[in-house]
Amino acid sequence: MSEIKTKPTDADVSAFLDAATPRQRREDGIALAAIFREVTGADPVMWGPSMVGYGSYRYVSPSDPKRQGDWPKTAFSPRKAQLSLYGLKDLPEGAALLPRLGTYTEGAGCVYVKKLTDIDLDVLRRLIAIAWQRGDDPIP
Repeated sequence: MSEIKTKPTDADVSAFLDAATPRQRREDGIALAAIFREVTGADPVMWGPSMVGYGSYRYVSPSDPKRQGDWPKTAFSPRKAQLSLYGLKDLPEGAALLPRLGTYTEGAGCVYVKKLTDIDLDVLRRLIAIAWQRGDDPIP
């Protein structure tokens, strides 16, 4: 069975966010941490070197059921080029709500946002709440 490589670490979330560049990405990352904490009620945990995650669930890859592991229910990363938001479109209810978020692009498993002022923060809160309800994937 192949395990997912990205795992929770003991790295300091605040130090990671304080070091994000450019300045706007750092400020948006700190604001996202507050929003995610408000909605989930959970403390953030660094997953790998660059993801700030909340909660976890047992993930089973739909394309390769042998690839499984723990993954954050929802997460974000203040990357230099954009904000990466994870878990917001994984469930049908989140995917249906996503078009109301604002200006964003999509990757295979995440949503990319240039800056928080481009999106509706109330819709973001609802998307985070939906992601937070996720349970473990069934093992085939």
